[in-house]
Amino acid sequence: MTQARVRVGGADPYDVVIGTGVLGELPGMVGDRARTVAVVHAEGLPEIARPVCGALERAGYTVHALPVPDGEAAKEAGVLAGLWSSFARSGMTRTDVVVGVGGGATTDLAGFAAASWLRGVRVVLVPTTLLGMVDAAVGGKTGINVPEGKNLVGAFHPPAGVLCDLATLMTMPREDYISGLAEIIKAGFIADPKILELVEADPAGAASPEGPHTRELVERAVRVKADVVSADLRESGLREILNYGHTLAHAIEKAEDYRFRHGHAVAIGMVYAAEMARLAGRLPSGAVRRHRDVLASVGLPVSYAADWPGLRAAMTIDKKSRGATLRFVVLDGIAEPGRLEGPDEELLAAAYREIAP
Repeated sequence: MTQARVRVGGADPYDVVIGTGVLGELPGMVGDRARTVAVVHAEGLPEIARPVCGALERAGYTVHALPVPDGEAAKEAGVLAGLWSSFARSGMTRTDVVVGVGGGATTDLAGFAAASWLRGVRVVLVPTTLLGMVDAAVGGKTGINVPEGKNLVGAFHPPAGVLCDLATLMTMPREDYISGLAEIIKAGFIADPKILELVEADPAGAASPEGPHTRELVERAVRVKADVVSADLRESGLREILNYGHTLAHAIEKAEDYRFRHGHAVAIGMVYAAEMARLAGRLPSGAVRRHRDVLASVGLPVSYAADWPGLRAAMTIDKKSRGATLRFVVLDGIAEPGRLEGPDEELLAAAYREIAP
């Protein structure tokens, strides 16, 4: 399988390398100014962290492997403080580098640790999940969670490079892989309809890392995100479209105490946003059906039942909100994203009734 290289622009451009056997690119991304490299990795992935550490050691770096809890449990203030202490004991200076190895939660944490250590050191990310490759590791958004909400504490800190080794996807649990497809499908709805066509033509293939279009799907999703973040690093306008489906999704995750898969929540959130746009007279009903059909075809959920007042309250704490005004990303057509600001409470509730089984 050949490699693809996607350039992410901005003040400090970097490459996302997609393919198999990409670890040879790692020393070049770390650079020749570094002497010490802290490899922050999910504790459940020692078999993936070892070759990363080995590649760095062979290149002459002093390597410190720093395991952190798996999943969202890593994105806590106490874990972050522990990394700071480890950096101090390792003698990490401003020319040294953090390498994050794992899923989106691990790369979010590693990125924020790098952003906050000595007011910012370089970070290279090696995402090992589909969700991490197409979403969390690209774009420079880093952060941790607090009890009041997800990703509310963080910083914009673009990586020096991202390595997506597609071989790691073969070891993923099926449900986690399918969860990551939600972000790929999201990229199709907001910007690249070819993604939707590839999934519709072969849903079973799309739902498997061994499918014929895996690399193309990953590359297309990364290119969508790269194009958007290159134009809007700090989420001042255009970048908000990447949050399609995320307002309700983050509320669901909070309601489920972060035990609900992110991609599953995003899939439900996209259907909710589509229903809202339809009820507001902005999106044709056929486009809403396409949301449901594409997502369901790969095994993603398209409905959700819970306490509506609780979900509505959780949506208030959203990064897109301005004061007390809720802001949603909606579609006016496939690949035609727009905004819906301050929707009527009845519209919010009516759209939710459309997704409640």
